[in-house]
Amino acid sequence: MMLVVWVMMFFGQEVEKSDTLGLQEIQIEAPAYQEYGRGKKRVSWNKEIVKSYSSRSLAELLAEKSPVFIRQYGPGMLASPNFRGTSAGHTAIFWNGIPLNSPSLGQSDLSILPLIVADQVDLTFGSEGALLGNESLGGAIHLESAPIFNQSPNITLQQEIGSFGQYHVGLKGGYSTEKLGFQNKVYYQNNPNEYTYRDFSEVGSPIKKQDHAAFQQKGFQQDFQWKIDPNQQLKASYWWNKANREIQPVMGSSIRDSQSDKSHRISLQYLLLRRKGIVEIRSGWVKDLQFFNQIRNETSSFFLNADWTFTQSPNWEVRVGSRGSFFSGNLSTYSAEETRIETYQFLNFSGVNKLDFSFNLRQLKYRDKLVPFIPSLGVDWRVSDEFLFKTSVGKGFKIPTLNDRFWEPGGNPSLLPEESWQGEMGFLWQKGNFNSQLTYYKMKVNNWIIWLPEGSIWIPKNLREVQNQGIEWESKLNTTLGQYELHMNWAYTFTHSVNLPNSEEPASFWDKQLPYTPQHQAQGSLRLSRSKISLQLSSQYIGTRATTLDHARLMKGYFLAQMYLGYENIKLGSFITSFQFRIQNLFNEEYQVLYLRPMPRRSFHLNLSIQL
Repeated sequence: MMLVVWVMMFFGQEVEKSDTLGLQEIQIEAPAYQEYGRGKKRVSWNKEIVKSYSSRSLAELLAEKSPVFIRQYGPGMLASPNFRGTSAGHTAIFWNGIPLNSPSLGQSDLSILPLIVADQVDLTFGSEGALLGNESLGGAIHLESAPIFNQSPNITLQQEIGSFGQYHVGLKGGYSTEKLGFQNKVYYQNNPNEYTYRDFSEVGSPIKKQDHAAFQQKGFQQDFQWKIDPNQQLKASYWWNKANREIQPVMGSSIRDSQSDKSHRISLQYLLLRRKGIVEIRSGWVKDLQFFNQIRNETSSFFLNADWTFTQSPNWEVRVGSRGSFFSGNLSTYSAEETRIETYQFLNFSGVNKLDFSFNLRQLKYRDKLVPFIPSLGVDWRVSDEFLFKTSVGKGFKIPTLNDRFWEPGGNPSLLPEESWQGEMGFLWQKGNFNSQLTYYKMKVNNWIIWLPEGSIWIPKNLREVQNQGIEWESKLNTTLGQYELHMNWAYTFTHSVNLPNSEEPASFWDKQLPYTPQHQAQGSLRLSRSKISLQLSSQYIGTRATTLDHARLMKGYFLAQMYLGYENIKLGSFITSFQFRIQNLFNEEYQVLYLRPMPRRSFHLNLSIQL
């Protein structure tokens, strides 16, 4: 609350004197992580790129195009992100500003987040508890819907068939005027996942056919937007999703687990433009129902935000707000509820030549605990027209999950929150059609929660301290070669994430790279297009990973490649048609992301879309 008091004392009299406010100076549509994230690394994919992945999941986009390592248990199986060497529970995930992570598990399954529902995907890197709140220790993922005003009636049907029995169909339709907008997205996919693999758990490593990894998903999203008048706007979205899966067993296992996930998600946003600023009220509700081998687990989350954004001069912009959250869980071994209250203050200042600052604070109260100081500070320095220097420092914070505290047997209500401090610096160089970005970061995570056996019971403890540091480099080139357009991307990521000495783990676990955290990753892509035809080649390298902290077993790195051939915007009467032919795992690599969990080899996919 310190910044709130300071703002009112410093600005109070001057604000009252102002009759008008340059509303154009405030980025009405910009979320806080975009507007107040100076000095932070961010990666974005716009509507056109996301559209090319609309038959696929968020896990596949990130695995192919981001520096984030995705831990996949198999195609269509559980997929979780690893930002900068942190765990899946250290990544916050948002849909239209609404947190999606399960309050019981503290994470989301990226394989059942289909990209047909999103128009833009953003990644923010590093500890950002001040801007985003709980869970953002390693980074955050944001799924956003685009404005839909002033669009003529449109319907797009998309179908895809592929190897191993894969089938996808999606339907998008919408209509909007200057004041009202409607959009529907419906999807269904089925994948028996009947691929062959080499079973390394048996003598001779015989070739087998996967017979228990079928995946089926369906759902829809409805978006509604209404400009009530020039100063008021209302947005609403509802997303229903259901997935049924046969859980792929590890090699050599005869276990036949199954899982069903069903989710309801609602987001509401109201904007009011006043002479003194902008008022935003946002609300959301998420309900997740899971059946694992017929065992029922249900959680729900409700959120309510109220923000006020105002500018005192061209150099100052301030946003203050509060969020209330209510969580409930009815799981197989316990029931629990929790209420959280947060207040936050964000400040942008650009009064110094070529320097832009962001200073952010958040306060959090849950149960009988108060966290009064979660800060971040970021700076962008425009050194020249070609060079931008960025640096930031921030704190991350994660409340123990409901499972961590209340699971029976073993839950530990006295667990401390996980905390992180991170600093990063980097530069962006842009010269004509070429740009390159290099970032160095260092982070320490304290009170890392791990589950350890005590007799026959597993109990979570605040045991581990982890130190992370690394380098992220990426470059892009867009140019022309005669009548062809050439787009090139290449990137390299180095991640050093080690377990620091502690009292309860053996010395053989100390100062070792965390399991399933590759030190080296690389990516590259080349796209050549002319008129309506395009050819793209892309590739990823994932380095060696340890399966345990003592590094008793190391999994070799692997190299994957994909090829895309597209023919777009073909007019057939009143229809516009596009084709895409895709080859996954182009060189037929035999690989595993996680030990004894086989992944498919080469596969072929044909995608057809028809726009009415």
